[in-house]
Amino acid sequence: MNPRHPITLECGGWAPPGLPKIRRKAPALAAQKGTALQHHLQKGHANLMSSLPTTQEVHSIPAKNGLSQHATELRQACGAFEQITFAYLTWILFLLLAFHNNIPHAAKYAALHAIIAVAIAQLAWSAARSRSKTLQFARHWYPLPLYIFFFEELQALVHSIHRNWFDPWLIQFDYNLAGVHPSVWLARFANPTLNDAMQFAYMTYFLYLVILPASLYIQKDRAAFWTVMVSTGIAHYSVYIIAVLFPIESPHFALESLNPTALPGGAFTATIELIERFGRVHGAAFPSAHVAGSMVAILAARRYRPWLFWLCLPFFTMMCVATVYGRYHYIADVLAGLAVGAIGWAAGQWLMDRSCSCSGAR
Repeated sequence: MNPRHPITLECGGWAPPGLPKIRRKAPALAAQKGTALQHHLQKGHANLMSSLPTTQEVHSIPAKNGLSQHATELRQACGAFEQITFAYLTWILFLLLAFHNNIPHAAKYAALHAIIAVAIAQLAWSAARSRSKTLQFARHWYPLPLYIFFFEELQALVHSIHRNWFDPWLIQFDYNLAGVHPSVWLARFANPTLNDAMQFAYMTYFLYLVILPASLYIQKDRAAFWTVMVSTGIAHYSVYIIAVLFPIESPHFALESLNPTALPGGAFTATIELIERFGRVHGAAFPSAHVAGSMVAILAARRYRPWLFWLCLPFFTMMCVATVYGRYHYIADVLAGLAVGAIGWAAGQWLMDRSCSCSGAR
């Protein structure tokens, strides 16, 4: 082949000497291949572009990641007490939605409880990210005023399901058990000195809620502190739920015709009367919140501070009597309070052990 004659194959074109003229279909084939290649390139580009996030999605990635991180931090900041409190708030929300016709200002209560839930979550989250002593103190002690608020609001919730009282059942129970109406029978022993002593015993409930947790808090025994708080919370929330399911107004109201005489006394009686004047709840007597909360404190003291258990036990026993003597509760209320307190203590220990195990697993 003569190198001076390069081969250029064109359809119907020139061929070097000695070679036959070739009729080619190369241009048509090349065009087909070029079209196919262009199609594949366009398809690949479309697939690539579809796999890439849009501008809106790209901008939303940091927001989603930030929201997810915040939710994780919030979940880790909330402990067992927040879990049971949010569960109780869910129960209240159910009442407000299902029985709003029986609850005055149900919408306002719903808004208020939403604010409480947000405030609790914000407090737990902020305290977990800060070493502020004020925040830490608020984080540990906010349950106490919360108990009081939830108890006081039962005034509006106690008839959300049932419109009547069930006192006749407990009156009959007490009479079958004792052969008398206990509060009426105890009135024969009333005198100002005994009345004041009984009112003091009744008030020791507030000390039980503080003394043991304060001792544990000061000594930085946080696991024991929260075990007591969680157990107390379970006991109180259980009392509040039962109070709505089974409304009892107490001997003070139901047996007023049999107890017409007041129980005069001294300073402690005056203090209780002042508290009752502004904070008495008509209803929510069964089970006794005083007994349930104090039962948790007594059982917890037996475990963590035995010396405090033996110191408080006589006053606790006297308080159980005082709840009936002062016409606040039936014997049935006291027995139910003891049971709820014991169950609350057991459930609180179980929940705290479970929470610590889960935290360790993480």
